Amino acid sequence: MHEQLTAIIQREGNGYVSLCPALDIASQGDTIEEACENLREALELFFKTASPEEIQWRCPKEVYLTQLDVVVAQ
Repeated sequence: MHEQLTAIIQREGNGYVSLCPALDIASQGDTIEEACENLREALELFFKTASPEEIQWRCPKEVYLTQLDVVVAQ
């Protein structure tokens, strides 16, 4: 079975942090590709080791992704 999840990749220092916000699982790497691959491995490990109850509890049924226009004070 395959699950499609959203990942956020963000530069931090000399590397990249990768986050799956739906499950609150993160990883990191020296490159974007490495950060993505390390996150994929962390997610696969979670699905392999977590109980069915934890997977059901942590996997959201609905996820909405949007952008907000926010006024930033200077």
